[in-house]
Amino acid sequence: MNWENIETDRLLLKGLDVSDVPFLFEHFSDAYVCRYLYDAEPFTSISEAEDLVKSFANPEKRGINRWIIVDKASNQRIGTCGFHFRDRVNNSTEVGYDLSEAFCRRGIMTEALTAILDVAFHEQGINRIQAFIYPDNVASWRTAEKLGFVREGIVREKHYFRGRYYDHYCYSLLRREWRP
Repeated sequence: MNWENIETDRLLLKGLDVSDVPFLFEHFSDAYVCRYLYDAEPFTSISEAEDLVKSFANPEKRGINRWIIVDKASNQRIGTCGFHFRDRVNNSTEVGYDLSEAFCRRGIMTEALTAILDVAFHEQGINRIQAFIYPDNVASWRTAEKLGFVREGIVREKHYFRGRYYDHYCYSLLRREWRP
C-alpha cells in the first residue's frame, strides 16, 4: 500500500506529523474551514491538533490516512485530505477534505483528490469510496461530481451537532467508474 508522500503538478501531499500541529490547530479553528464540519467542534486547544496527528499514526496498519496539502510554489500548508472509516471486508472507505479559504476555487482540491483516489483504487485495492457532504456545501459536492462521484441520496439526520440533526448527501465512486 502507498501511504507515502504524493506529488502532483502544484501540490505535495504529505502524511501528518508533529511539525503540522501548529497548522492543524490554526486550520481547524478557522470558522471558514469548519463551517460545514458538523461532526466536531472547531479546535480550541493545541492538544486537539496533537490528537489528530496521533489518530492518523500508523496508516499502514489502520488503513486510513490524512495528508497535508502543501502548495509547492509557496511551500505553504493549505488544507488536508484523506481516508477514514476503512471497511477491509468490503474494500470501502470514506474520503474527507478541507481547504483554506485563500486557496479555494483554483482546482486545488480536484488535483489533490485525483491523486489520492488514484492511489486508493490502484494501489490499495479500494472498490468504493464514499463522501458525506452537507447539502449547503455546494463547492464540495460540485468537486465530488466533477471527479465522477454519484449522489446516491440523502442520509437523513446523519450528524447531531450543537443540539440539531443535519442531513448529508451520500456520494460514492466505484473503482470501475474511476476516470482520472
